[in-house]
Amino acid sequence: MDRKEDLISYQPIGIVNSSFKDSIGTPIQPVASPNSKATVEIFDEYAEGLIDVEGFSHIILIFHMHLIKKSQLKVIPFLGTNEHGVFATRSPGRPNPIGFSVVQLEKRDGNILYIKGIDIIDGTPLLDIKPFVPAFDVRKADKIGWFENAGIAITTIKDDGRFC
Repeated sequence: MDRKEDLISYQPIGIVNSSFKDSIGTPIQPVASPNSKATVEIFDEYAEGLIDVEGFSHIILIFHMHLIKKSQLKVIPFLGTNEHGVFATRSPGRPNPIGFSVVQLEKRDGNILYIKGIDIIDGTPLLDIKPFVPAFDVRKADKIGWFENAGIAITTIKDDGRFC
């Protein structure tokens, strides 16, 4: 693959509408805001793809972190005080600012999804939706790297703006 000639391009299938208007103060993971609510508007040309999605209690949203202006290969993540390689973190400041969140699907009304437990900024372009299936998506992890000693206080950690 010649990296200079092969361009990968995606088009948004929808947009996330949430109460989080900028990065500062936004929860850094969905579990940090289990009661926050938002809507996802799927563009009309993709609405047919929502058939049967309401049969799932949770969905995976894959999105473009459009406010990220810089990427770093080494970062001090929100849950740590030491520098780590970006691929060993959940840092948003990545070479390709792609995010994913597992959220609770409350209901579907046409092309609008009502979701709960959100950590996505208002106006974020949505790239894809996948159903969350525990038999596929949940694994027992024997090691969690540096997170093991991080004293994860995820419910209190909010974005401080360091990556935008």
